[in-house]
Amino acid sequence: MGERTVVIVGGGLVGSLSACYFAKRGWSVILFEKRPDVRLPENTDLVEHRSINLAISERGFSALRRLDAGLEKRVKQAVVPMNGRMVHTLDGSQMSQAYDVFGKHINSVGRSALIQLLLDEAETSPGVSLRFCHEFVSADLDSGAVTIANLENKGIATVHADLIVGADGAHSKVRRQMMPRTMMNYSQTYIEHGYCEFAMAPRDGEFAMDPNHLHIWPRGSFMLIALPNPDKSFTCTLFMPWSRFDAIKTGDDIVAFFRSNFPDALQLIGEAAVRFEYTANPKGSLMYLKCTPYTYKGKAVILGDAAHAMVPFYGQGMNCGFEDVESLDRIMLDVLNRNRAQDDSSNRTVLLTDDQLATALSEYSASRTEDASAIVDLALENYVEMRAKVVSYTYLLRKHLEGFLHRMFPRSIIPLYTMVSFTSIPYSTVVRRWQRQTDWIQRSIKAAAIALSIGAGVIFIRAMRGNASTAHFITRVARLLSRQTSTATTTITA
Repeated sequence: MGERTVVIVGGGLVGSLSACYFAKRGWSVILFEKRPDVRLPENTDLVEHRSINLAISERGFSALRRLDAGLEKRVKQAVVPMNGRMVHTLDGSQMSQAYDVFGKHINSVGRSALIQLLLDEAETSPGVSLRFCHEFVSADLDSGAVTIANLENKGIATVHADLIVGADGAHSKVRRQMMPRTMMNYSQTYIEHGYCEFAMAPRDGEFAMDPNHLHIWPRGSFMLIALPNPDKSFTCTLFMPWSRFDAIKTGDDIVAFFRSNFPDALQLIGEAAVRFEYTANPKGSLMYLKCTPYTYKGKAVILGDAAHAMVPFYGQGMNCGFEDVESLDRIMLDVLNRNRAQDDSSNRTVLLTDDQLATALSEYSASRTEDASAIVDLALENYVEMRAKVVSYTYLLRKHLEGFLHRMFPRSIIPLYTMVSFTSIPYSTVVRRWQRQTDWIQRSIKAAAIALSIGAGVIFIRAMRGNASTAHFITRVARLLSRQTSTATTTITA
């Protein structure tokens, strides 16, 4: 089979990683990105202040490792480990909550630094062409004709693709082209909360706070978080309902808001910086989407946010997108292996026939949609945990109980956060396992409570033997309670 071309629309994190994977498997790759090259110094502002800081964990590292262990190592050199959450209460006290009883951690990484690493990797891969300032216009998915607009010279060109990959984000144009052809089921929901970023500069050349935590100021219906950066600054993000944003009209208003709700953060960021950043930085919206299928015949596939955008509260958006790329690669290789001769050891998925490619994409969509839907739901639920539950006694009790059981039975009892962030267990399997585990824990607690009550009753009865007056008193109280209960029941019935 001759040279085959994959056209990737979108040069962000998922698009650039998928370019590397396809190049490794023998494809000729053309990546189109409508923005200028963000690696150029004059374009760095296109990435900064436009998105929440990223957290990379096992699923993301697994995709990098599968592609190239050296790339994983380079990314790890650009991260700041976060061992847990640091909860800041209103009175200024702090409480550390470890992510894992065995010391596993997630990692803060700047979007700009990671995109640059991945674009560099793609650019040095054989057969990859990166074309910036080129916008996807439309595609004939059946013929593979892709129409592209050059935003610099205003020209229009058509290129041929054997496969089209849509990695063009939540408002994907590739997905829009696929929808009428696939009878795609699609839902999109904006939540009633937005976000704004603030920078917390280093103090005397050092981090202003403990760098090995994700810092949270939970305030019920809203919160502030802060993630560390390698330059010893923190990227802080305020999440709250739009009604609260609308109520803040002036610089004095935002300073007063911080003074009332985040006084220690205000001191560390500085009043002048809070005023400036709130005014200068955009206010971003938060949404999630689900759709199915992710593919059209053997002609097109959507990955990352184009297929399953989620709110950022589990730190899994990028990790899930990277896992998309790895999962697609595994399935394509599996289909190749099932159909090749025994003496053929090639791992070049470019050798897939059209029918085999269609089979691989169909299997990918069937297996991935359930997992993506699960993590979209988990991410939304985790917002309530972060802004409210992390300071509740019920949450803390369960967290300690699960940690104890996980330490005692590490393979049988695994906390939800551990399964999501520190394993590659499919998200849908994680949810089902978590539900069974929760049911087991609840039933065990009830059984233990009943056993404890019975034991206490036996001890009490034995202690009361020989004390007739006490026994007589208890009997009278029991009869009185019985009559009152009978009366109350009659009243309710009447």
